[in-house]
Amino acid sequence: MHALPFLLALAAAAVLAPLLLRALSDAGQLRPNYRDRQLPYPFGVLGLASALLALIPLTLVGRLASTDVFEPRQLPIAVYALGVLALGLIDDTLAREQTPGSAASRPAPAPRGWRGHAAAARRGELSTGVLKAAGSLGLALFAMSYLGLSNGRWLLAAAVLVLATNVFNLLDLRPGRSTKAFVLLGAGLTIGSTDLGPLWSLGLFAAPALVAGLYDLRERAMLGDTGANLLGALAGLWLVLTLSGTGQLVALALLAVITLYGELRSISELVERVPVLRELDSWGRPS
Repeated sequence: MHALPFLLALAAAAVLAPLLLRALSDAGQLRPNYRDRQLPYPFGVLGLASALLALIPLTLVGRLASTDVFEPRQLPIAVYALGVLALGLIDDTLAREQTPGSAASRPAPAPRGWRGHAAAARRGELSTGVLKAAGSLGLALFAMSYLGLSNGRWLLAAAVLVLATNVFNLLDLRPGRSTKAFVLLGAGLTIGSTDLGPLWSLGLFAAPALVAGLYDLRERAMLGDTGANLLGALAGLWLVLTLSGTGQLVALALLAVITLYGELRSISELVERVPVLRELDSWGRPS
């Protein structure tokens, strides 16, 4: 029964994906990717729709068959995952984008990076980046309070969640990059711990996130911050559910380094300079 949420969410995502793709296109919800291809956006909402749809049979089975379909830690997982999905959708909806046309007719570009968002907040502007950062922190503190951790471990887990969510947003600048990072991280954590439990705990959201990531990789849609937020949230949760306190400290330090590098330099340029990273980054994309 532990794998049932993953399997039902996967089935829901497989059914909903082409329908959502068509609905976004028909509604004109398109945005240019890095190659200026107009793609349906934000396809990360597939994670939200599929998870909620899968809850129908899961809850019915659990209630009517008196079966433990859900484990206790799936509540904080759902709280954080649903919250960051909402924050990502707000960002995808409200963040300003440059559009073609004369300089005078273009809206000011959305602030980028923590420094850009902080500057926008000081000017009295609504910065969706600041909203995401503050909202993610509140969600992380609230969700992790359900795991019965000591105060130190509670704060550490919340910090890992917030930084992981941000890092996957930084990675989501090329098709499939954030999804590949999530798969590699999950594989490493699973092999290292020999424990599939965290995967099944995350399955309700991880399964549709992977389906959306496949569409993103093949340049049939763009995840948007909605999808990148979800992948980052799941990555952070996987780290928290798998690693010891020392392991989480190491993970936090690495996430902080990646965040700082992304603020000061270009992650995409780094990937292009390193042959192994460049090859992995391009794998699976259409030529």
